[in-house]
Amino acid sequence: MSASLTAIELAYWQQSILRSIGVLAAVLLPAGTFVYVFLFKMMSFMQSRLGPMEAGPYGSMQLLAEVGKFVQKEDLVPAKADRRIFVLAPVIVVIAPFLMYVAMPFGPDALFGTFGTGIFYLLAVSSISVIGVLVAGWSSANKFSLLGGLRAAGQLIAYELPMVLAVLGVVIQAGTLDLQKIVLAQNDGEIFGIGWLGFPYILTQFIGFMVFMVAIQAELTQPPFDMPVAESELVAGYMTEYSGLRFLLFFIGEFATLGAFAAVSATLFLGGWGIPFVSSDSNVMNVLGPIVLLGKMMLVAFLMFWARFTYPRFREDQLQIFAWKVLIPVALANIVVTAMLKVAF
Repeated sequence: MSASLTAIELAYWQQSILRSIGVLAAVLLPAGTFVYVFLFKMMSFMQSRLGPMEAGPYGSMQLLAEVGKFVQKEDLVPAKADRRIFVLAPVIVVIAPFLMYVAMPFGPDALFGTFGTGIFYLLAVSSISVIGVLVAGWSSANKFSLLGGLRAAGQLIAYELPMVLAVLGVVIQAGTLDLQKIVLAQNDGEIFGIGWLGFPYILTQFIGFMVFMVAIQAELTQPPFDMPVAESELVAGYMTEYSGLRFLLFFIGEFATLGAFAAVSATLFLGGWGIPFVSSDSNVMNVLGPIVLLGKMMLVAFLMFWARFTYPRFREDQLQIFAWKVLIPVALANIVVTAMLKVAF
């Protein structure tokens, strides 16, 4: 993106505006697509029903109807809540996916910014949303909200480590923290001397991929890891006291962050914006790259929503045991094996 912008000689402020619009589209379009395709339709078909059908053709305008409904609702703040922090919490949650997309590569030149340590940056900013969850739980002056916030914090501590360890296998194999270089390494690599298929790291890092998928499912508090918002116990947890537009911001933040993690997973393990039969230097990929990446994001999101609609909720003790006694040892073993093979070959 930076090269194309320079080619038409835009001023810095014009480039900044275009980058802001691009990030906004990158965040909202996948989030809206996921809600309609998976939450409205896929879940309905899995439960043998049609889902929303009245708003627009085949219910295609239902998402806009939902947004309009939340915007019209009254915005309430509890009398004993810390108003300033209460209002700030949903904004913090929404900021995280915007910051994550800034480092994502969408093509050879389709970049919002160049990050030599892109993975380190992504892992750092991805945790910002949990701060918003904690702030929401503490500021609501509600015991259910506070308990939901504390559960989210404990869940973050437990599943942040296996997520980082799963990524380390890719970093060792690629020899870089730069996301663009990781994509190029997969597209230009070879498997047993065969180069026309590329070398997607899911072939050698399948265990790391599975650990990463489970960890991000827990980071997003998606079922079966939705203890922080368990309706039967906590009445929606940290969101109990939120209504109207602020509740909508939490909803947008959840699915936008899901889209960002799906993009990260597709970039690290599925070759990102690359296509095996097309050269990574081709300018065509600046146009096709975002579409290819979105397709891979849809595949990753399908797996995440499939798990969400299939498995029952873990108890809190089961959730912690699974992270510390299963995922972390498996991720460490994957790192050891990857490092040994890297040295040997």
